[in-house]
Amino acid sequence: MKAADRVEFFERLKSVTPEPTTELEYQTPFELLVAVILSAQATDVGVNKATARLFPAANTPQAILELGENGLKHYIRTIGLFNAKAGNIIKTCRILIEQHDGKVPSERAALEALPGVGRKTANVVLNTAFGQPTIAVDTHIFRVSNRTGLASGKTPLQVEKKLLKAVPKDYLKDAHHWLILHGRYVCKARKPNCPECILRDLCTFRNKTVL
Repeated sequence: MKAADRVEFFERLKSVTPEPTTELEYQTPFELLVAVILSAQATDVGVNKATARLFPAANTPQAILELGENGLKHYIRTIGLFNAKAGNIIKTCRILIEQHDGKVPSERAALEALPGVGRKTANVVLNTAFGQPTIAVDTHIFRVSNRTGLASGKTPLQVEKKLLKAVPKDYLKDAHHWLILHGRYVCKARKPNCPECILRDLCTFRNKTVL
């Protein structure tokens, strides 16, 4: 995709959603961190239902430690892999208290050292909580990037590195959310809504759907 087309690509996405953000519901960086850990192989809707119960009861590392692992499971049992996630969240809370004064670090290495936090989760927190120009390549972003020709790659890391180079600087901070929303609601996996896509003429996808 040509440089001018990439600018137009994101300008159109911006025109639809001027201030994009995550669909996970949170108030603090810690709440976001917990929500993102819970969101692995789960829907944002499902996570929001669980955290709507959890956060009024416990929304700090100390408060969740006081719940204990079994107490935490009570609130998140509707989410897939909740046993492993509960264990990771408890361990993460201990590290936050012991090493970071109970605060979520804004450095990648420190985030990735937390149990249950990989590169994708770290990128979401860095971008959404701290405004850093990172891109967390989930299944939606991976699909949109490859399908449209914006940034092709065989692995999420390859796509992430190409996106960081391909996305125009002025759009980099919000690119993560624009691409996720476009993949979730328009450029869907099984049947992309090409006829109504505002990027149709810029997209290199050969098998565009028709009305």
